[in-house]
Amino acid sequence: MHCPFCNTPDTRVIDSRLSAEGDKVRRRRECPHCSSRFTTYELAELPMPPVVKRDERREPFLDEKLRIGLRRALEKRPISPERIEEAIARIKNRARACGERELHSQQIGEWVLEELRALDHIAYIRFASVYRNFADIDAFREEIGRLQKMPGAADSG
Repeated sequence: MHCPFCNTPDTRVIDSRLSAEGDKVRRRRECPHCSSRFTTYELAELPMPPVVKRDERREPFLDEKLRIGLRRALEKRPISPERIEEAIARIKNRARACGERELHSQQIGEWVLEELRALDHIAYIRFASVYRNFADIDAFREEIGRLQKMPGAADSG
């Protein structure tokens, strides 16, 4: 690591510890040339695969889009922001763990539906109605019927 003060190429680590969140390593460094001290942070780079949209366009994976979609479905529902963030983290972990070079937006949509089904059935139906493009009231009925037949259907919503 170069010294930010004198640009000496080698600095010495004098202390290392995990950040409070546990996702970064905080390092205190000292320059042997100018004796300046500074702090660096090291974190794992875990890139997300790009998303292939239905029209075959490719976009970067944006967790903010995921957050907006979940919040919209969960609007005025009794779900805490912490639980929403946990759902987003699970979806991102699945995206990284799937090992694919690209993710199809349909796969992400199915993961969102799984998370919403576990969080809140009303939000699940809201999201499914837009995501699956329900054409009429019968499509709602069919989806509600499928939802009621799933294990744990009485637990949520």
